[in-house]
Formats: sequence, structure tokens, C-alpha cells
Amino acid sequence: MKLGTLSDSLHQLPFEEMLDTGATLGLAGVEVNVGGWSATPHADVPTLLSDVRARDAYLRAFAARGLEISALNVTGNALNPSTRDHADALVDTIRLAGALGVGMVVTTSGLPAANAADTAPNWITSSNSAENTAALRYQWEDVLYPFWTGMAALARENGVSRIAITMHAGQCVHNVYTLQNLREVIGPQIGANLDPSQLMLMGADPISSIDALGDALYRVHVTDIMINPPVLATTSYIDTGCLTDINARAWSYATPGYGHDADWWARFAYRLCLNDYDGWLSLVHQDQVLSPRAALEKSISVMRRALPGPLCATRT
Repeated sequence: MKLGTLSDSLHQLPFEEMLDTGATLGLAGVEVNVGGWSATPHADVPTLLSDVRARDAYLRAFAARGLEISALNVTGNALNPSTRDHADALVDTIRLAGALGVGMVVTTSGLPAANAADTAPNWITSSNSAENTAALRYQWEDVLYPFWTGMAALARENGVSRIAITMHAGQCVHNVYTLQNLREVIGPQIGANLDPSQLMLMGADPISSIDALGDALYRVHVTDIMINPPVLATTSYIDTGCLTDINARAWSYATPGYGHDADWWARFAYRLCLNDYDGWLSLVHQDQVLSPRAALEKSISVMRRALPGPLCATRT
């Protein structure tokens, strides 16, 4: 396993300085945010798509620092019924990944409306009514399956072998079951990006999810949350309060070590090892307290202690 980061974890830095910081921190690669909810400060996607010299220069900037582009990331809602912006960004990202020789795109499943006449995304979290059941059928059978069939075909055409979908709160694919559901229909080109914080904030266990995913686990983000038990007791994990008002929330995004301790992350890394995961661990800055660099330094320290080291490479 290799440590990297998302480029948006250092979004405040210019491109060259972002790369320099990653190299100085001893990271091996960068998962580049190129669209969706990202402002894309580190990639001029239209230029990179149209100009082979710009792509060559872009790749050289990484290579000169001993860094890899580990994946392209386009997290957002490509199935928003009121706009095609994120869907177009996903198409461009797949095309750009192919042009750069990057084999993996990290994204989210998307969240459509509840029916063909609706204009707002609708996250259905219960099947306890006829209208919810009808909405789920529409979202999956009429929208999700056809959309991802097309995206998988586009990825094959562009030489992108894997699409890692984050199991993300507020998306159709938000847990192991829904990921496996989509994968069963679309095929093994679709796999999971395991973002622990997203599973934690829905009450799921990321370590158990590793076992359940098996060879469908394509990517791992290193994220964490901090639980506030007195608030959780009366609010539940469904908390729509301001992310910066930490004392009033049931949970908040945190840097590894401040949410779950180093022992938890050691068990997490060990379980990855037992499941033969040898891919990237992308560090993500979401902490509302620490600066981006301080959060990355802490995450690197925790994960370097957590990783079992050569045992992963030698286990038979």
C-alpha cells in the first residue's frame, strides 16, 4: 500500500507548490480532483483534453518530484436532474484519465430525482411506503443502471479499467449492499472507494465493510469522524447542523488519531492486508480545526505507524 493525498487537501496552494508539499511530506502520489464539487484548482481540464503538450508537461511535473497520479477524482452528483454539469464533468474526467494513462477514476454514484417529473435530487432512506418503493425503483432501474452502463462503456473506450465509487451519504450507492447491487448489474469495472468517514457517519463499520467488499474494494480514502455522544444520544447520526459548529453536532469530520485512535487505524490497515488490498491510501483533509498541512502530517504519522509493512507483501 502507498500513501498519497487528494489534491484538494491542499486546495489553497498553487499547482507546483501542492506537488512540492506532497513530495516534501514523503507521499508517493496524488489523486487529482478534476470536477464535480471541486473547484479544480490543480487541473485545467479543457486544456489538458485538447493539448497533448499540456498533458506531457502536466505528467512531467509529477514525475520530476517522484510522484504518481494515482487516480482522477470527480466527486459530485452526476444525476442531478436540474443540471448536467457534474455528468459532463464525469465524461470529461474519464476521457482525460484515458489521455493521461490513468487507469482509475474515483467518483460517486449520483442521486436522481424520485420520479421523471421531479426537479430535485431525493435520497430515499426507507422503503416503508409505496411512494418510497416506487421512487427507489425509478432511481435504480430507470436512471442509475442505464447511466452507469453508458459510463462503463465510455471508460472501456478510453482505457480506464476501474471506476471506484465512494459509498457516500446522500447518494444512491451509500453502503456495501448498494455498491454490490450496482456492480452486479454493471460488472467488475465498477468497484468501491472505501471512505471510512462516510460509513461511520451513517453508523456502519468500515472494518467489517472491508471483509464484505472483498475484491470489489478498489480504493481507500483515509478519513475519520469524531463522535459527540451527548448530542448523538438525542440527535442520531442524521445531523444537518453547521459543520463548523462542532460542539453542537453529533459527529464532525476529524483527522485520524483525533477521531479514532491509532489502534483503530492499525486494525483497519491490518484488515486491508488480510484482504490482499495493495492499492493506494489517499489522505483527505476534512478537519475543521487543523490546517491542511497539519492534518496531513498527523494522518501520515498515524498511517505509517498503522501499516503492517512488509507482511502485506510477503503473505501467501
